[in-house]
Amino acid sequence: MPFALLKDRSLISVSGPDAEHFLQNILTTDLDALGADEAKPGALLTPQGKILFDFLISRAGDNGFRLDCRSDIADDFMRRLMLYRLRAKAEIAKQDQVVVTVVWGDDSTASFSDSTALADTRFRDVAVKRAYGDAAQSGGDAGDWQALRIGNGIAESGSDYQLGDAFPHDVLLDETGGIGFKKGCYVGQEVVSRMQHRGTARRRVLIATAAGSLPPTGTEVTVNGRPVGTLGSVSGGRGLAIARIDRVKAALDACDAIMAGETAIMLAIPAWAKFSFPQDAASAEEA
Repeated sequence: MPFALLKDRSLISVSGPDAEHFLQNILTTDLDALGADEAKPGALLTPQGKILFDFLISRAGDNGFRLDCRSDIADDFMRRLMLYRLRAKAEIAKQDQVVVTVVWGDDSTASFSDSTALADTRFRDVAVKRAYGDAAQSGGDAGDWQALRIGNGIAESGSDYQLGDAFPHDVLLDETGGIGFKKGCYVGQEVVSRMQHRGTARRRVLIATAAGSLPPTGTEVTVNGRPVGTLGSVSGGRGLAIARIDRVKAALDACDAIMAGETAIMLAIPAWAKFSFPQDAASAEEA
């Protein structure tokens, strides 16, 4: 049974009688749709709709939530939450040195000890569980976890995009349940809703493949010398790229080579995703 121990994560707890109302009013995730056994993706946005912080959120007790985020952004994230808290009756605290255990496959609920296994709802084609607390076992391979993310088109900040530089649609939060389109207002909601209703999302996460090894993360993806995107996480000959789908479709239609540095690559939409390449790529690019 494949598993990995993620040691670069921190947990921010938000608890108290106003915790849910407070978070519902600022985060993209619809907490009304968050089950007790789920960890859903989400983001705190800038007023302009860009991702300021990304995380997985789950319930913790009757009036509490845990925000699972990168350790290197946890302090800034907590300070921003405190800034928005105002008079809400909600306690915000950070837990460092957390080991997150992730297990995937048919028997992903097994081998957890003294911890609650939660379904990572970002994944559609494979069962993935996350657990917080004491590690259920030692070892594991973080490289296998990265390969799993890549194969399923699941992007994360830091390795795949920079915070402050991407809209939720760019990293497929609209498709992985990270945006509540039926909930009320939240920070950046107007921009996100406009992109959804107008169908103007042009940058998307795509899966990159090459005959050999891909170049490193951050390599520019080009067509005829023109930039169309950037390579993110890489595992051998597969990786993630955030790219302009109109320009990728135009290249595919014209049989133009798509390059990551000096390496020829193919770009494909994740199998589970509902979005598609624009039918008229030339018109979309001019719009």
